[in-house]
Amino acid sequence: MSEIATHAVSLTDVAAAKVKSLLEQEGRDDLRLRVAVQPGGCSGLMYQLYFDERLLDGDAIANFDGVEVVVDRMSVPYLEGATIDFADSIERQGFTIDNPNAQGSCACGESFH
Repeated sequence: MSEIATHAVSLTDVAAAKVKSLLEQEGRDDLRLRVAVQPGGCSGLMYQLYFDERLLDGDAIANFDGVEVVVDRMSVPYLEGATIDFADSIERQGFTIDNPNAQGSCACGESFH
């Protein structure tokens, strides 16, 4: 059995609480928050955040107060040191990613390079 890798993505307490709340609403305790980087968007790369029950070969996992965050092997270098937060204000609502590896992003904030 191979050892499971960890990653350097962090999840704030506010984001972890929101993930727990969403999972409770779904009535599921078998899901993890998967964070990935995919080609696309006007700046070249896009973030993907979604719930996933699968663990794939090469996935890296970290646990934040009971919330497992999974990053695939190809996305780990792009997300090294990134912080996932949750904002709930008039200006912005939803998950945000502060990524020190992003050299630039598009105006909408949905993609980066």
